Amino acid sequence: MKRIFILSIISLLAIGSLLAKEDVLIDFTKLVAETSAEDNNGVTALNEATTIDTSNYSASNYTDEQKALMKTSLAIENWLVKISSSSATIQNQSVSKSKEAASNAYGTVLGVRARFPNANWNTVVTIKPPFEIPAYEPPTEGSEAASKFEGGFGVIKNVGTIKSVAVNVYGLNYSYALYLILIDGNGKEIPINLGSLNFQGWGELRWDNPRYAQDVRDRQLASTPVYPQEASLLKFGEFRVIKTGDQPGGDFITYFKDVKVIYDQAVLEEDRDINDESVWQIQTDRENAKNKAEQANQSNSLYLQAADKKRQAAESFDAQQEEEPAAEE
Repeated sequence: MKRIFILSIISLLAIGSLLAKEDVLIDFTKLVAETSAEDNNGVTALNEATTIDTSNYSASNYTDEQKALMKTSLAIENWLVKISSSSATIQNQSVSKSKEAASNAYGTVLGVRARFPNANWNTVVTIKPPFEIPAYEPPTEGSEAASKFEGGFGVIKNVGTIKSVAVNVYGLNYSYALYLILIDGNGKEIPINLGSLNFQGWGELRWDNPRYAQDVRDRQLASTPVYPQEASLLKFGEFRVIKTGDQPGGDFITYFKDVKVIYDQAVLEEDRDINDESVWQIQTDRENAKNKAEQANQSNSLYLQAADKKRQAAESFDAQQEEEPAAEE
């Protein structure tokens, strides 16, 4: 009897360790643009693995030309760097941008430049993708992932309790604070304070969940239906860099390589005798409906962004002067 009890305890501990899993939420080295903005009609840079086209779900009154603008991707140079409204002067915002950066250690990474004001109030710089990353987009052909943005492109499925989060970021001795915003399956933001960027070179800023119970004996265990429960998930939301009023402003530079998450699986991945989904397709139907809703919500936003970019004046007085022929004597 004593032996059975000991084996039961060992089994519980083993189950706890099997549930824990580490995944890359987003890997910026995968977001290189294969197609330049110039090669794509001047609209946007395209990264093949993350390109989305919402024109199929757009309003019917859009023309074919307008629908062509609803194609974009998570290519690094499409990422948005926005300054909080109290500090977003035209000069500060115009130089705040993302850019591909060559790293000797990792290859191409996400480079960020922002300009903080020299003011005695708090300022937030937000670094975010050009669109909210979809959780239910069908996978790229040939991909082993269940949906397009899994596998290091911004989405992790079957996420239970988060144990730890780590961001591989390049510091240049700025004393600003870095926050990571995650989004759960209900659309709720999860803000994570990763600490200060006051260091030099590549470093891993890590957050450990203080409420995570390592020992399964300290957990509240419950039995829940395995199928067809809603797929729990985690999405990348954005980075936030915060300068407090007592800190100097000016140009700020940093680089990001990836975001990793250690978490408990919501449902233990195991082989079952019957493939429930192949019989009933309940989860497939749900995800298709959610995918259509995501596409519809984003199509108008993407069109407005692209159309505004096309409307921007490309001419300058300097360029015009260079093109004018010299006056004859």
